Amino acid sequence: MSPVRRFLVRVLPLLLSALLAGCGAPAPQDGAERDIREAVADWSRTPPAALAGIPLEGWAYEVSAVRRDGAAATARAELRYRLSGYDAAAAGSAREVRLTRDGGRWQVTGDRAAPGALPQLWDQGPVTVVRGAHALVLGVGQEAGTLSAIAAEADRAVPAASAAWPGPWAGRAVVLVPGSLERMAELLGRPAAEYRGMGAVTTGRVGAAPAPADRVVVNPQGWGQLSPSGRGVILTHEVTHVATRAATTATTPLWLSEGFADWAGYRGTQVTPEQAAPALARAVRRGEVPGALPGAEDFAFGGDPEALARAYEGAWLACRLIAGRWGEAALVDLYGRAGREPWPVAVRGALAVDPDALTKDWQEALRAEFR
Repeated sequence: MSPVRRFLVRVLPLLLSALLAGCGAPAPQDGAERDIREAVADWSRTPPAALAGIPLEGWAYEVSAVRRDGAAATARAELRYRLSGYDAAAAGSAREVRLTRDGGRWQVTGDRAAPGALPQLWDQGPVTVVRGAHALVLGVGQEAGTLSAIAAEADRAVPAASAAWPGPWAGRAVVLVPGSLERMAELLGRPAAEYRGMGAVTTGRVGAAPAPADRVVVNPQGWGQLSPSGRGVILTHEVTHVATRAATTATTPLWLSEGFADWAGYRGTQVTPEQAAPALARAVRRGEVPGALPGAEDFAFGGDPEALARAYEGAWLACRLIAGRWGEAALVDLYGRAGREPWPVAVRGALAVDPDALTKDWQEALRAEFR
């Protein structure tokens, strides 16, 4: 073997090993970046004093990137926390932490939602905390009396949701009450126009396991326009979404999810279809009986409000029909099956009919109700 070849045989494996060892290794940190990360870690060991009334646990910032500009720096971090006694899984929030160097030490000077990330309620101002028997209400820019009234309503909504949905869930709810419709939209990352006229909405990932950290977010403008009974129905509807979240998946028809939540909200009340479904009643009396149960596209906001109302009303009346004809247990069974089985299989398993027969029964019930 030639000297050159012997050299390559010995050296190339060493070079290859060095290259492989470097693959995927984190970039080395300089002293300043290390100091910045340590400053963020020290600062974030405990929640800010302004949040002392909120039952936080697991509070931690994990820095993913650091950007320096002279004596100023910005750290990109992921905030993780739980609301003790309410969250089965940690909530997350992408944050941007600002620092300055003073006397050779880095000090945190500010913290906000990272660009493109949703803000936390406390980013909008001082938080007032009201605890109920079954609910935790957090508000910004709201009077304590208003928050206490919402907490009392939530304390009625949680047992109502549990009565409608006997499946496992935490049996507690977290309600956020921002200062305005616009502030609500900021928390949800959507245009304010989409929520105008709505009393509340629910956040959370569908079908997550373990149960996600859901929040009911109240629109103070829409809430103020509701009657006392309307507030009860709306809040029970939203809390029911929290209760059924773990059983709800991409295979669950949206009409079933929304209709079940409305059914839970109206359950036990004296509200009639004529009162709760005026848009659908008008359509049926014009001879416009829907050709199918509402599709996901029928629940899109920003379109024809009359069509949206018909979708919600039709979904509720479908669930009402199922509960009345096959029983409440069958409706709950259908909901659970729909989240884990193909829709035709779920319908046959829970109701012993096929989907077409269910649709025809619903259409006939609409004609009979709104002659």
